[in-house]
Amino acid sequence: MRKLPSLLFLTLAACLAGHAAAQGVLRIGLNEDPDTLDPTLNRLATGRQPLTALCDKLFDVKTDLTLTPQLAAGYEIAKDGLSVTLKLRPGVKFHDGEPLDAQAVRYNIGRHMQLPGSLRRSELSMVDHVDVVDAATVRFVLKAPQANLLLFGLAERAGMMVAPQAAQRLGDRFGSQPVCAGEYRFVERVPQGRIVVEKFTDYWDAAQTRGDPDRIEYLPISDSTVRLSSLRSGQIQIAERLTPADLPQLAGDARAKIVSASDLGYHYIRYNSGNGARASTFRDVRVRRAVDLAIDRRVLVKALFNDQYLAGNQFVNPNSRYYDKAHPVPARDVAAARRLLQEAGVPRLAFSLLVPPERERQEAAQMIQAMLAEAGITMKIETQEDAVMLQNARRGDFDAIFNFWSGRPHPDGNIYAHIACSGPQNDSKFCDPELDKVMVQAREATSDGERERLYRQVNAILATDYPVSVLWHRRTFTGLSTKVSGFVPHPDSTIRVKGIRLQP
Repeated sequence: MRKLPSLLFLTLAACLAGHAAAQGVLRIGLNEDPDTLDPTLNRLATGRQPLTALCDKLFDVKTDLTLTPQLAAGYEIAKDGLSVTLKLRPGVKFHDGEPLDAQAVRYNIGRHMQLPGSLRRSELSMVDHVDVVDAATVRFVLKAPQANLLLFGLAERAGMMVAPQAAQRLGDRFGSQPVCAGEYRFVERVPQGRIVVEKFTDYWDAAQTRGDPDRIEYLPISDSTVRLSSLRSGQIQIAERLTPADLPQLAGDARAKIVSASDLGYHYIRYNSGNGARASTFRDVRVRRAVDLAIDRRVLVKALFNDQYLAGNQFVNPNSRYYDKAHPVPARDVAAARRLLQEAGVPRLAFSLLVPPERERQEAAQMIQAMLAEAGITMKIETQEDAVMLQNARRGDFDAIFNFWSGRPHPDGNIYAHIACSGPQNDSKFCDPELDKVMVQAREATSDGERERLYRQVNAILATDYPVSVLWHRRTFTGLSTKVSGFVPHPDSTIRVKGIRLQP
């Protein structure tokens, strides 16, 4: 073999090194257009995708659902469980150059707890106050011994840190120009078009992320068929939330592949039982239960999702240690549904279900509509963009809403904010003081066995109250271009871009 001339060899080596260092643009197709990019106010699961690239958290959760430090370097729980002390990672800067220190952490926790409309308030409800021990040390003083719950909360959006100076300067405009401490900094957002981020040169973990893409574009593509086509054509390199119906189309395709993981979340119908004038339809628990009994969950999962998803009826899936086996997935019972409606005085129930344009929920809603009709129930499907739908739900402008929750490692994160009397995502204003009492006890439990016992009590109450109908637990299917490597699917369905490599 002939030797390359030394100058040509060096030139070629430099070009290859340039390709290795400059990874170009990674385009990710999202299931929908995210809502605000303010971690304190963000609600949609899709919003977690760009936020995860922009805003590092104090902790993260690994694929085995154990904690790992991120902006925090470590922690210590007091013997009485009433305080948690964090050591912060040194040398961390926000995207505007402001240092991330204990004062910044205290500001962020205060903002999460006090900002009007905060969706993080309930996740931090155990916090009494935060003390600055020194520049690199912060102590969380708790109202109750809920250290475990706090730490898992700090591995979610409540643990995302924003730049205090930018947050104060921008005020309610912060969500449109976020400044955080993640691997990528915000560049621009085109509504219904794209969100663009690019590598932050002073990132604290730059040595480990040198080969990551230089720029990421998040593109909302609500139709999974279009997302799949965009992936196969090379317009995007990652497609989130593909459906089981999409899988056969990628069989044998050399340009793309599917990776999957069991999901922590669930899809459910929420009934408005106490929020405003429209709550009258579902105020009676017999009406809520009648609708639930008229739905065949197993048929939904088989017909629409090729049994790739798991029929469910609780806030954790049937494989979870916290699932209450005394209340299994109910069989459909149309006759019982009709009897309950007669008892409630509404033999010809009619209501509207708010549904986003997403394919899975649209198809499921149509099948549910047909099932309910057999029980004498008329359900109108009203399609609204997810962000609009959630705004209307918060105002009480709905009968029922077809929703999705992305799931949390700690079971409290799957239930408290949605069902507690003062829960920030309890759009139906459902309230059961006894249920709240048991959920608080579960928050304070110090052993898995005690938590399991208490969550069985929680599920026993929910099995008679029917505030929502949990329908299924999915698997997360993510489409990848074969040019992408290093992607690891996660049970919380969030795309972690750190470590992803993109072949030129």
